[in-house]
Amino acid sequence: MKISIVGATGLVGTKMLQVLEERNFPVTELIPVASEKSIGKEIVYQGKPYKVVSYEDAIAAKPDIALFSAGGATSLKLAPLFAEAGITVIDNSSAWRMDPTKKLVVPEVNGHVLSADDKIISNPNCSTIQMVMVLKPLHDKYKIKRVVVSTYQSVTGTGVKAVKQLNQEREGIQGEMAYPYPIDLNVIPQVDVFLEDGYTKEERKMIEETQKILGDNTIAITATTVRIPVMGGHSESVNIEFEHDFDLATVRQLLSDFPGVTVQDDVANLIYPMPLTAHDRDEVFVGRLRRDGSQPNTLNCWIVSDNLRKGAATNATQIAEYLMEKGLVANRSGGLGITD
Repeated sequence: MKISIVGATGLVGTKMLQVLEERNFPVTELIPVASEKSIGKEIVYQGKPYKVVSYEDAIAAKPDIALFSAGGATSLKLAPLFAEAGITVIDNSSAWRMDPTKKLVVPEVNGHVLSADDKIISNPNCSTIQMVMVLKPLHDKYKIKRVVVSTYQSVTGTGVKAVKQLNQEREGIQGEMAYPYPIDLNVIPQVDVFLEDGYTKEERKMIEETQKILGDNTIAITATTVRIPVMGGHSESVNIEFEHDFDLATVRQLLSDFPGVTVQDDVANLIYPMPLTAHDRDEVFVGRLRRDGSQPNTLNCWIVSDNLRKGAATNATQIAEYLMEKGLVANRSGGLGITD
């Protein structure tokens, strides 16, 4: 298939290329797109160089799928232009996530909502993706009433500038700052901008996106999102109240059986999820499973995942794979989709 990566030179765009290659996605032609200053530069994919082109040239080349990771403003402007040309857009920004006409998809959770008519498909927020992967099988079994989540988010979620800030601070170098405060040896209780109600935009995303993906607006959710000085992925402390009582052994089995989730829950041997061990892996890891002794029918857990992979690049690639497997995307090289 002809694939375009819009934002190909950024952190997530680069990770998308890595994931496509690792998963042997059938790319017959790659069309990388980036900002004007990057046009003409070369990127290498599967040992072959490809020149970065303008979005106009990319649309003219008529790719089957365009993976977007170039920010919300760019997506609002360009995604409709690609879609009008018959190209299926999978967008990693927040631009379309809460648009009622657009699907917000984690394939293992709600891939079934996709259809051939969907030309702009949203990739959820990275923190939301890893949480709903754990919530889904538990919601199906016990019906979730309320979720309280606190996040511990990697600087890679902010981008190259934040990674550079952290590294420079660790080396004692003063430079451009992505955050209003130092991040090394610090914790910043702000991810994204503050809204009028005192929550941040990231916290609001987690609340609204979770309800949309699970298809249940009755779930009460509150979130506190925090930036910490790590690289490997995002961590979340999640407290889940159910309508029905649960059995911990069954909870472990449900999570172990859910595709893409790995249970690491052996405290006797100090085994639990950490960004250090989740780095560059596609699974969502869950551990520290235990009852909340302060109220009935409530579970505590700890969730970790690499935010650049399952939280962004891998999930987008899996959406493309799902579309192909179900014959929901036009393959200009040879009919509809690909079947096993």
